[in-house]
Amino acid sequence: MSKVEQAKKVKVATLSDLTVGVGKRVKVAGEEIALFKLKSGKISAIENSCPHKAGPLSEGIVSGDHVFCPLHDWKICMTDGQVQAPDVGCVKKYEVEVVEDTIYILID
Repeated sequence: MSKVEQAKKVKVATLSDLTVGVGKRVKVAGEEIALFKLKSGKISAIENSCPHKAGPLSEGIVSGDHVFCPLHDWKICMTDGQVQAPDVGCVKKYEVEVVEDTIYILID
């Protein structure tokens, strides 16, 4: 059985709940997740805590596929969760599924 088949699909929002470039904090299975609707229309979900000083990424500034931590401006790629150089680190990335207007996050 694949990882996706084993994952639990949890409804977290609808497309109309999100504004392009503005983060939304959701809590799933005890984990805080930052949910974003990108300019491309893609929905991205990452851990809502910067690896530097735990800044709330859902409150960060979005530029393209990146979010900047609101505390110290660390740049984090929402595609793979990697912190961009010269800083180092990563955040957990969550798989997202959109069915019609409903957004689901897949949790292990």
